[in-house]
Amino acid sequence: MAAYVNRSVSMMAGDGPHNVAMNNGTVRVNMTNVDSPLQIFVRAKKKINDIFVEIDDYVKDAVAFMHAVSGDNGVATPQDVANVEAYISKVQAIREVLKRDHMKVAFFGRTSNGKSTVINAMLHDKILPSGIGHTTNCFLQVEGSDTDEAYIKTEGSEEKLNVQSVSQLGHALCASRLAENALVRVSWPREMCALLRDDVVLVDSPGVDVTADTDDWIDRYCLDADVFVLVANAESTLMVTEKNFFHKVSTKISQPNIFILNNRWDASASEPEYLEQVRTQHANRCVDFLARELRVCSPKEAEERIFFVSAKEALLTRMREREKPVSSPVLADGHQVRYFEFVDFERKFSECISQSAVRTKFAQHSRRGKCIAGDVCSALDQVYGLACSQKAARVERQRILQEQLSAIEDQLTSVTREMKAKIGKMVESVEHKVSLTLSQEIRRLAALVDEHAAPFRTERAALEAYKRALHRHVEAGLGQRLKQRLSSDIGHEMDAAQRDMAERMYAVLPPQRRAAAAAVVAPHHQPFEVLYRLNCDNLCADFHEDLSFRFSYGITALIQRFQGRNTNKIALKNPPQYTPIPPAIGPAAPSSEIVRATTAGIGPLSAEEWGMVSRLAMGALTSQGTMGGLLLSGLLLKTVGWRVVAVTGAVWGALYLYERLTWTAKAQERVFKRQYVAHASKKLRLIVDLTSANCSHQVQQELSTMFARLCRLVDEATTELDGELTEVRAAAARLDEAAAAAKRLRNKANYLAHELELFDDAFLKQ
Repeated sequence: MAAYVNRSVSMMAGDGPHNVAMNNGTVRVNMTNVDSPLQIFVRAKKKINDIFVEIDDYVKDAVAFMHAVSGDNGVATPQDVANVEAYISKVQAIREVLKRDHMKVAFFGRTSNGKSTVINAMLHDKILPSGIGHTTNCFLQVEGSDTDEAYIKTEGSEEKLNVQSVSQLGHALCASRLAENALVRVSWPREMCALLRDDVVLVDSPGVDVTADTDDWIDRYCLDADVFVLVANAESTLMVTEKNFFHKVSTKISQPNIFILNNRWDASASEPEYLEQVRTQHANRCVDFLARELRVCSPKEAEERIFFVSAKEALLTRMREREKPVSSPVLADGHQVRYFEFVDFERKFSECISQSAVRTKFAQHSRRGKCIAGDVCSALDQVYGLACSQKAARVERQRILQEQLSAIEDQLTSVTREMKAKIGKMVESVEHKVSLTLSQEIRRLAALVDEHAAPFRTERAALEAYKRALHRHVEAGLGQRLKQRLSSDIGHEMDAAQRDMAERMYAVLPPQRRAAAAAVVAPHHQPFEVLYRLNCDNLCADFHEDLSFRFSYGITALIQRFQGRNTNKIALKNPPQYTPIPPAIGPAAPSSEIVRATTAGIGPLSAEEWGMVSRLAMGALTSQGTMGGLLLSGLLLKTVGWRVVAVTGAVWGALYLYERLTWTAKAQERVFKRQYVAHASKKLRLIVDLTSANCSHQVQQELSTMFARLCRLVDEATTELDGELTEVRAAAARLDEAAAAAKRLRNKANYLAHELELFDDAFLKQ
């Protein structure tokens, strides 16, 4: 017996950092500085919770990103967004499960084998009802409470009841007892128990021999249990009822973790001579049950899961350590060894439940977290690839648009320079043609005026009406002739220039705009007409006709014919030459003598003499005195004789009479038209330059308007290209941002997967 005690004490000392002390036969185990294996589960739970918080944020960021890059011009389809959104609920569900995840141990056994006492001993306090006979009537789940309050809740109710009522609700002898498969949750302050502080949940059950409805028990309370503790009665042996229950468990749970506590081992103290044989017998039966019947572990592992304890002694010992008021029966011999083995059970149970819970609960969460991160990463990879490919297409399109804009600007500058030069040359040509043609038509104005056949009357009102009609006739006829001679030629030149201009500008336009431009701007379908405004009414407003009769062979007419229209110019060209007077004729001689001396004895007159006579005659005629007329008459009589003068006078009178008789309206009209032609020609010559300038301005305006329309089309095309270029740049920027964001999120997915790998290495692969 002493050897067994020493072996157990050495086992305790070597297996962990427990502080063991023996004082007056009482064993004290200080657990305050013990690093419990249960902390592995606590740390693992905290770690994986932190990871899933990041996964939750990551999935939400990914969903927000997918929404941002979806739509008509996006790189993500609505189905892609829906696929990623589905992971939000999945992650939330996992987080909710993680919050409820705990290490669960279920205690089973026959009635009165001490299941509740074992739980009380592990909790270091008498919490669950215990005693002789069938005590526990329903399932009692003991879990930690985050407050200092201890309370219970019945199944289906959130009402917090006094924890003292558990002895009535869970006791089989209670009059208002619950059904065997009912659950009562007992919340106990975590600070009062290390197991509860480490997220361990203990489930007490009715005896497996009480009811046959064990399948319902297994489905409701066993499928999520990490460890099963079979509490057997060491005073007897394993029963078929207990074995059948765990056979059913093993069919629904792959290799359940089962510990066997042979309770009430304190009874062995009454028969110490059979201690080893009975222990060996129980141990062999238990090993055979675990390893060979259930096949949940190897025989060697089964030996490590079988313990011989006294839960009652352990509970009393711990309550004494906490100075609880309890009855103090005398503990049987060897109680220290049994207590050590109970502590050893707790240690191995803690290691097993921690490892099992980490594997069974967190391994699948880790796998699901990796799958979620991987699936979201795959979706982001697809988005990243599409964003990169679309960005490359946008960049290429941006380059093409920039080249098109540069080419259009260069070509437009060149075409504008050429068109301005062409328009300038055509304007000069039109101005010259109009000036030349108008001058030619002015020279033929007499024929146009003669074509006016309106009746001519000399009355003032009729004469004014005749002038107005003649103004309109001249204006219309001259304009019509100019149009006939110029509009066709200028129109052909205009059409050719416009076609050339359009072709040059169409070549500048982008191909997609040329068809629309051809429909908008087309050469003239009607001939080009040069517009003239001669306005003869205003131009000849100062015309005043002279219809008084003038004899064609009158003295004044003859002198004008002889002199020309400008007497001063003739006088300057032929200044008068005076013949010196002979000395015999002095200034004092009378005029008759001067005449006689001038004419007498002079034979035929020379050219110079005749010129002198003519000048004298002209001077006499142009003078206002009677002396001049007499002098001329005498000169003619002396020169040609009176017969010639008489005949000449008769002929002259006959001509005068004839012209006077023929001075009719027709003659007056002819004179009027000659005067009008002379006046209008003079006035029209004054506006030749103005009219030609107006016509050239018309051509210039027509061509400039055409060119402006074409330039407007080019401007619209460049504006459209600029707008498209702006959109392409914005789209490329958005795609670049989307690709960068997708890359960041993808890297975060890799980071989360790496974190889960580290979690596996730290907690699952140990």
